[in-house]
Amino acid sequence: MVNDQMVNKNDLRIIFLGTPEFAVESLRALVEGGYNVVAVVTMPDKPAGRGHQMQFSDVKKYALEVGLPVMQPEKLKDEAFIEELRSYHADLQIVVAFRMLPEVVWAMPRLGTFNLHASLLPQYRGAAPINWAVINGDTETGVTTFMLKHEIDTGNMILQERLPIGDDENVGSVHDRLMELGKGLVLKTVDLIIDCENRGAALPTTPQPEIAELRPAPKIFKEDCEIKFSDKTAQEVHNFVRGLSPYPAAWCNLTINDKMYENTKIFSVEVLPSLQGRTEERLIIPCREGAVRILELQVPGKKRMDSRSFLNGIH
Repeated sequence: MVNDQMVNKNDLRIIFLGTPEFAVESLRALVEGGYNVVAVVTMPDKPAGRGHQMQFSDVKKYALEVGLPVMQPEKLKDEAFIEELRSYHADLQIVVAFRMLPEVVWAMPRLGTFNLHASLLPQYRGAAPINWAVINGDTETGVTTFMLKHEIDTGNMILQERLPIGDDENVGSVHDRLMELGKGLVLKTVDLIIDCENRGAALPTTPQPEIAELRPAPKIFKEDCEIKFSDKTAQEVHNFVRGLSPYPAAWCNLTINDKMYENTKIFSVEVLPSLQGRTEERLIIPCREGAVRILELQVPGKKRMDSRSFLNGIH
């Protein structure tokens, strides 16, 4: 049955939950597209840098620029936050790169809460799906919108779009392309929800398929970023480096002319079949199979540079 009064994007009251740059583009697309975003939820401010000055999240910065109310709860079950959230009478909540929500939050809007996830679910559930897809050498990734439920990243899927990954593409490039693809999918999902409302139809969703070998996407810490050349093939090192470049960056301890360069960040490498043809002007490291030539690196206290400039600098 069609509703007597048609719902449009100006009527649907939306609360947006997100924190990093990846989420900003979806929020910007909603605001500039004329959708009725009534408030934003993001992480609390935190001290950063040498001066420990309080730093706003990227989402908060944008929300303040366009005059949106901002909520920053320390605890998502805090009664004061729950009451403030409820006071906005949201019809729908949209989550992009935020924390795991308790049911009291995600079940609050009458149309529920959907999440944009930067992978082809059910693969790469977790905090770092873009990094792990590149680290594992995948040739394709994508974005998925799905309805939230208790278990993280397991809800029924709404829409999904795919994106190829280039052989030498790093995670920074994939992140930016997925960010653009994702904002479009968010708008398509909201439009689908509005269309279903106006037709009096249920939102079409699909349960995530059962797959025998699921690849997780856990949060990445500094210790996870160390390159262990002897444990990996040259191609695996190449994928590992580009899957962490430019951030958080793979690292290793280099010893050259009996001097140790600890915690050297590696941003790009070239795969070599062997150590044949090496010269003093090239920084080449053997792997379990093959070898890699380091192309870009950064030693502590220095700027990022190519390997030739680094070697020239240490004579």
